[in-house]
Amino acid sequence: MTALREADELCRRVLGIHQAICEEVVAACEASSTDDLARVVGDDAGDTLFAIDRVTEASLLAHFSDLSRKWPCLLVAEGLGKDGTALLPTGTEIDDVEIVAIVDPIDGTRGLMYQKRPAWILTGVAPFRGRRPTLQDVELAVQTEIPLVKQHLYDRLWAVAGKGVQAERTDRLSGERRRLSPQPSRASTIAQGFGGLSRFFPGARATLAAIDDDIVDGLLGPGVEGRAQAFEDQYISTGGQLYELVMGHDRWIADLRPLLARVLQARGRPPGICCHPYDLSTELIAREAGVIVTDPRGEPLGAPLDVFSDVAWVGYANPAIRDQVHPALQHALQSHGLLAG
Repeated sequence: MTALREADELCRRVLGIHQAICEEVVAACEASSTDDLARVVGDDAGDTLFAIDRVTEASLLAHFSDLSRKWPCLLVAEGLGKDGTALLPTGTEIDDVEIVAIVDPIDGTRGLMYQKRPAWILTGVAPFRGRRPTLQDVELAVQTEIPLVKQHLYDRLWAVAGKGVQAERTDRLSGERRRLSPQPSRASTIAQGFGGLSRFFPGARATLAAIDDDIVDGLLGPGVEGRAQAFEDQYISTGGQLYELVMGHDRWIADLRPLLARVLQARGRPPGICCHPYDLSTELIAREAGVIVTDPRGEPLGAPLDVFSDVAWVGYANPAIRDQVHPALQHALQSHGLLAG
């Protein structure tokens, strides 16, 4: 049972915030050129900030300031100063905080600013108990698709801990909304399905591809001439990846970028950008839908709700896929020296 006070009302408020941000970002995309949206404007929490990221900063604070009048809040997000937090309403003391809300207003910035693929608004809310909560403490999560300008349908999903997942699809042209029934894949094998390792950026893609190949070869064998055994989809949005698992499009996904630090160091390269807790703030939705989300060793994710921690994670559509992939993943990681035995 959730410890959040009036969780259903709080969920409705967060959904309203998402709707306002979504409309604001889409309007900015319609009114601006790709070059304008993709202009680099700064750096925050180890990630590059683009002009499109600036669109949401003022409205995010305004909306959560309003929400915090009923639920005193520690807001966690990029763009909120050096520590990535704001106590709301202004003047609130930490001892008076009731909730921690971790937000990524645009997850998938790079795909959206070039109008290649939708992005997502992500929010996870946890009760505050005198300490910084972790991903396991999130009891309310909402994710809303930010559609491309040419896209007239977009989805949003939400979950309150222990109550399953709800979802709906909205038609931007008519305003009509209809319920969706998320269903992760029930397949028992990765054969002929989508899945694989995230390798978005240069630096260690060869290592990640080798691990991916080792897993597929170990599970499905060397293959047949002229045939594909499995497929992959490099969706540069963690919220989007979780959505693909929840909706039954992908069977497994592993984002192991934090494990590559030593490989990059040995090549004289700095550590690259990794997944952060705000990218995984809606992981509760996946779990409530039946997706299994773990760290690389198979344990629950325990990252604190901050903007700095690097997080490696693996998602499996169902127990059968986990039972097939997890041992092969462990073997491949150990073989490549990325995971101690």
